[in-house]
Amino acid sequence: MNALKSLIIASGLTVSALALTACEKSQPTSSDSTSSIEQIKKKGVIRVAVFADNPPFGYVDSQGKHQGFDIALAKHVAKDLLGDENKIEYVVTEAANRVEFLKSNKVDVVFASFSVTPERQQVVDFAEPYLKASLGITSPKTAPITNIEQLENKILIVNKGSSSDSFFTKNYPKIKLLKFEQNTDAFNALKDGRGNAISQDSTYALAWAAENPDFVVGIPQIGNEDFIAPAVRKGNIELLNWLNTEIKQLRDQGEIEKIYNQTLKPLYGDKVDAKIFLDVKVK
Repeated sequence: MNALKSLIIASGLTVSALALTACEKSQPTSSDSTSSIEQIKKKGVIRVAVFADNPPFGYVDSQGKHQGFDIALAKHVAKDLLGDENKIEYVVTEAANRVEFLKSNKVDVVFASFSVTPERQQVVDFAEPYLKASLGITSPKTAPITNIEQLENKILIVNKGSSSDSFFTKNYPKIKLLKFEQNTDAFNALKDGRGNAISQDSTYALAWAAENPDFVVGIPQIGNEDFIAPAVRKGNIELLNWLNTEIKQLRDQGEIEKIYNQTLKPLYGDKVDAKIFLDVKVK
């Protein structure tokens, strides 16, 4: 069994229990006169919303530990803010829950492949981006989808509340969407033939296809290029400004590229140019 398949299976077994635990531990806290950063330092932990079944970005390994690109980046944040990369309370989220977890103060920040969109900017505040991605479409090699017209009146699998969900709902009403909460269930549906293709961020689509040779990313890029960034509760300017400075420094110091080389490059190999994802400077 290859590495990514093992990660997905392990994630599927653990995500439900982790989600219940995280929700029980992370109840909303009342605000007071102290700053948001002072509150985090007083508690001695930063609450971070992460995926548990989205390898190689955020997942739980067979030992029950959080791993992936987003996790490594969150550890840098915890170390620079609290002096210890382990001072993180991981709160497992699905795509559809990311905004609500911030609005209800269940988390301080979201590191969960969160694409910046105008709609989301109305309800949360995004910090500096750390990756760039567009949407990709993965399909079986035996019946590859290479243009959008092929999907009319067919079934496209998406994650509920994801950028793919929003994009195809708005722009392609003739495409039937089959929606899932978890990546594990979504990709199992593709393997089982319950859909003709699946749409994911190109970063994940390419990684998954690299580990599943019976499938191909027939459309590697569709829609606008999105920036992926951490998000905080709307109006939390202090933490937002701190994160802006932090992400810029990590980018300028080459730390984000190091995380890419450690977590993503082993899957992409040399076939994928890292600049496609790492060039996040807003033009």
